Amino acid sequence: MEYKDWNVLGSRGERICGTTHEQEGKLKGVVLLGHGFKGYKEYGMFPWLAQQFAQLGYRAHRFNFSHSGMLEGDGPFERPDLFKKQTWNTQVEDMAILCDAFSEKGLPLYILGHSRGGVACLLAAGRGTVSVDGVLSLSAPSTCNPLTKESQQILLATGSLESPSARTDQLLEIGACFLQEQLDDPTSHALLELAGNIESPVLFVHGEEDSTVPVDAAITLAKVVKKPTLVRIAGGDHVMNTSNPFEVDARPSPQLQAAWDAIEDWL
Repeated sequence: MEYKDWNVLGSRGERICGTTHEQEGKLKGVVLLGHGFKGYKEYGMFPWLAQQFAQLGYRAHRFNFSHSGMLEGDGPFERPDLFKKQTWNTQVEDMAILCDAFSEKGLPLYILGHSRGGVACLLAAGRGTVSVDGVLSLSAPSTCNPLTKESQQILLATGSLESPSARTDQLLEIGACFLQEQLDDPTSHALLELAGNIESPVLFVHGEEDSTVPVDAAITLAKVVKKPTLVRIAGGDHVMNTSNPFEVDARPSPQLQAAWDAIEDWL
C-alpha cells in the first residue's frame, strides 16, 4: 500500500499535516478522516481505518487539524499555543480547505470525523461550508458546548481552562476563544439545527458502552438529520476498544471491525 505525507496551509495560515493512503484498483471516491479532541492522524484506529478505505478503492486522507497542536508523528503536542486557539470555526475552515484541495471531479467525497472531529464534519456540512456526498460521524457529541456553567465562567474570567493530556503529561489549555465565538454567533454553533440542514446521507456509528460521549448523543443527532443511518456497536467504547498506538496491519477489536463493517455496508 502506498503512503504519502503532505502539508497544506489550513485555518489562519497554520499547517495541516496529513497522510494519504492510495487506493487499490479503480478509484471509487475520496475520504477525509478527522480526529477528535487531543487526537491526531496517527492515533489509534485512524491508520487502520484509512487502510480499509484504500483497500476498498477510496483514496483516504487522514490529517491533523491545523490547531490540534500536533504536527508530524505521535509524540508530544509540539504547538500547545495553537491548541489553545482551537475553535469550531478553525476546524470547519480546515474541512473546507481540505475538501477543495482533495476532491476529485466526478467522484464522491466523504468526510469522516471521530468525536469532536465528527462535530466539525456535521457543522461544515450543516452550515453549507462544504458540499459532500456523505458524512460519517463516529462517537460524536450532540452539542458544540460541553462545558458546565462553572467552567464557562472560569474560562471567560481567566482566559483559559487547564486540560491535561494523559498521553503526554502536558498541561494543555483551552482558550476563551473556544467559548467566545459560540457566544458571539450561537446560530452557527446550534449543532442540532444545523445538522437538520444536511442534504447528504449521514452515518452515525457509536459504541453502546461509550462513557466519554454516551450513545444518546448519536440517537439525538440521528433524529434531526434528513437521511440518517444509526449503527450502535455492542460493547463499544469511545474508541471502539482500540489501543493507541495500533498497528495498521493489526487484528481489530470486534467493535472496530463491527464499525468498519457498518461503514462498508453504508458505502
